[in-house]
Amino acid sequence: MRSLPQGIRHIPGFLDREKQEAMVENIRAIVAEAPLFVPAMPKTGKPLSVRMTNCGALGWVTDRERGYRYQPAHPVTGKPWPPMPAVLLDIWRAVSGSSKEPEACLVNFYAGDARMGLHQDRDEQDLKTPVVSISLGDSCLFRVGGRERRDKTLSFKLSSGDVVVLGGEGRLAFHGVDKIYPNTSTLLKNGGRINLTLRRVTV
Repeated sequence: MRSLPQGIRHIPGFLDREKQEAMVENIRAIVAEAPLFVPAMPKTGKPLSVRMTNCGALGWVTDRERGYRYQPAHPVTGKPWPPMPAVLLDIWRAVSGSSKEPEACLVNFYAGDARMGLHQDRDEQDLKTPVVSISLGDSCLFRVGGRERRDKTLSFKLSSGDVVVLGGEGRLAFHGVDKIYPNTSTLLKNGGRINLTLRRVTV
């Protein structure tokens, strides 16, 4: 396999099965307080193929009217996002290399037919602190490129328990999910993939 773009690290199996199961329980508690919702693309209003929610002081949302942004409350319930579990902060401190704390954890749920087109994480004020991504459940084919959409891309499989760090030169790398591999994990009772993305938002 070609080497990953500079600044991007893939840490296979960072979370063992026991820790993955504990993480799923944390996510269930988050979803009970901040239900999954279907975000929409700006301007077109086209729904994304993932369902999502957040935890932490801020949460990433998008809708037709106001577009991509961070806000302190759930767009449907109007309630503040649940606090970020300590275990997520522990992972951040272990792999991010940053002295800053994450302010948002985006929780994306992928059904078997969901995908995510190539995009940059650039809605944050802080574009230097790394983004930390945690995979749970079914494997996916993850694609990553450079800072320009036209740059060459590299695809590799992410399995349950894997962590990816986008930092340094790779902080603004285009990335996405080409496909989900159904039934590749028994972690989630009804299948699918959960992706947790930890982000620093403010400078």
